[in-house]
Amino acid sequence: MPLMPIKAVVFDLDGTLVDSRLDFSAICQDIGWPEGTPLLEKLTTVECVIEKNRVEQIIRQHELAGAEAASWIPGVLDSLQQLQQQGWPLAILTRNMRAATDLVMTRLNIPISLVLTREDCAAKPDPAGLHLIARQLQLSSAEILYVGDYVFDLQVAANAGSQSCLYLNGSNQHFAAQADHCIHHFNQLPELVSKLGAGR
Repeated sequence: MPLMPIKAVVFDLDGTLVDSRLDFSAICQDIGWPEGTPLLEKLTTVECVIEKNRVEQIIRQHELAGAEAASWIPGVLDSLQQLQQQGWPLAILTRNMRAATDLVMTRLNIPISLVLTREDCAAKPDPAGLHLIARQLQLSSAEILYVGDYVFDLQVAANAGSQSCLYLNGSNQHFAAQADHCIHHFNQLPELVSKLGAGR
């Protein structure tokens, strides 16, 4: 089945638009969970309120520290500005909490207004966020390109019926086979978007 031309671009935040230096191994270590534990998924299984609050506080501290340290991924700002000049609707869908997300958006003056966090919808790879963004943009999910750096980003796009683009960062090549498209640098994104949106 031929892919629909895309009409909007949605981004992951951490590791895609910004480097927040979040160390998930350190977060797991501080909580006392095995390295590689999916944090949000595991958190939903914690029944003890006191333990849940402890874990949430550790995750919150790490996310806020990451937001304070966040810096642009090379080429992202130029790429976003080019896409906006060309008239592409842009949005962000992140697993981050709202407080950390707002801090990063304000600190770096990220020029995107439509932003959904884990407080707005079920966390990726659940497709609810992409469906919500599509509705707000008055598009179908199939007309969205979702750009991210991790397997959850590729899965959320697949689950929503959107196209995915993997930003290759030197340590995530093993996910490339699951992506519809890949870029090595953000200066490649405007050309890819133009190609995928041909005839919009």
